[in-house]
Amino acid sequence: MQPLKILFLSSEVAPFIKTGGLADVCGSLPKALAALGHDIRVVMPAYGPIEAALGNGQFGIHPLPITLQVPIGNGLVPAGVFEATLPGSEVPVWFIAEKERFGDRPWVYGYRDDPARFAFFSRAALDLAVAAVGWRPDIVHVHDWHAAPAITWLATVGQRDARYFGLPTVCTIHNLAHQGKASWQVLDQIHVRTPKLHEEKPGEVNLLARGIYHATMINTVSPTYAREIMTRESGCGLEALLQYRHFDVHGILNGIDYDVWNPAVDRHLAMTFDAGTIDRRQHNKRALQERAGLAVRDDVPLVAMVTRLDWQKGLDITGHVLHLLMNNHAGEAQCVVLGAGMPQWEHMLRHIAGHHQGRMTAFIGYDAELAPLIYGGSDLFLMPSLFEPCGLGQLIAMRYGSVPVVRATGGLCDTVRHGATGFTFTNYSSDDFWNALQQALYIYRVDPENWRIIQEKGMTTDFSWETSARGYQQMYEWSIARIRGW
Repeated sequence: MQPLKILFLSSEVAPFIKTGGLADVCGSLPKALAALGHDIRVVMPAYGPIEAALGNGQFGIHPLPITLQVPIGNGLVPAGVFEATLPGSEVPVWFIAEKERFGDRPWVYGYRDDPARFAFFSRAALDLAVAAVGWRPDIVHVHDWHAAPAITWLATVGQRDARYFGLPTVCTIHNLAHQGKASWQVLDQIHVRTPKLHEEKPGEVNLLARGIYHATMINTVSPTYAREIMTRESGCGLEALLQYRHFDVHGILNGIDYDVWNPAVDRHLAMTFDAGTIDRRQHNKRALQERAGLAVRDDVPLVAMVTRLDWQKGLDITGHVLHLLMNNHAGEAQCVVLGAGMPQWEHMLRHIAGHHQGRMTAFIGYDAELAPLIYGGSDLFLMPSLFEPCGLGQLIAMRYGSVPVVRATGGLCDTVRHGATGFTFTNYSSDDFWNALQQALYIYRVDPENWRIIQEKGMTTDFSWETSARGYQQMYEWSIARIRGW
């Protein structure tokens, strides 16, 4: 196919700003698309940490001689532009620099005016690429509700401007639970006048719902999650809208960046290894046990979690399972948890670890230096999620030889094969979770040969971004064909 010009809009992009999997996708997928020959430009806001990185010379961020005049409300709001490239590539990243909305904010989300901030970003990003730079993309790809106003604007007001007319759009849903609900004034700010959707309350606008309604194509980050969100149980109130658009909803599984997550070269490990030298993992297990203050024992299974401590992640069915595990109901075991989030779950993990000192350690916070050692040193990796659009933890764990025990939902269902690359359970309950973990521990203890086969299969399964990038390439082609009437 002919190379495409692709405009990527996202609220966060790794390694510049990261709060979750969205940043990983938007830091890796553009590089995979560029490797297929496409011309891709990524746009994100210049938050306070980005302004600081500019001043410190980090990431090669530098200002561009561009001042945007963004039409907002009754006037024009000036905004600057910074530029960098995604590490390991030539993919340009543009940062929308506006002090009041982004530069003076110490972090990404959590402000009362978030919907207005990101509506401004969406409008500014379009003006930067098309009006200021004169680079008209073949496709506009937006991620989650933060960039969805760009789709709404292009489908309505933008159709009156020849520079933006007929631009196909793709809306990627990373987590349907976050929808960007706000007052109607947010649309007024970007001059959009449209009837309310059935999914919106009087006086309310749902930015993600409008992105779904107006997008040329929609996708989620795993095939199973694409089906789940059309049900009442997982649709978060948007299931009817998604059913209405079901012919245009696709599931494309996320990948992981093999340049970043590679146990054969990872400097954070005590000893590197691959599927052919898996015995060397034991050095990482010992190093992790020492780091966590646990007894250094090769014969005891080491169970781990690296997670955001959020209601989505299954923490409410995990406490009882950890209690059973640490009280030797399936034999001796050790446990290491790394995560941060809601205080109630932080307190729970501290309490359990405190009660089982010497056998369980909870690292509260996120430590990018420690996480790879946990993946590369643990024997089992737990992800009992209530829902999981894709999940990256299980992919990294398998890549690093840690066998996942997961709930069969969303991307976990699509990536972990029970008894082949990990262990799964279906019902969202502590009992089913505990049964799956007991089964995994039994195989670990009595059938080491089969356990090694499970590890090797997980390590050699292809979860690279190339396969995912080809799926997005196909969806871009469908989107362009839809708009052009092919």
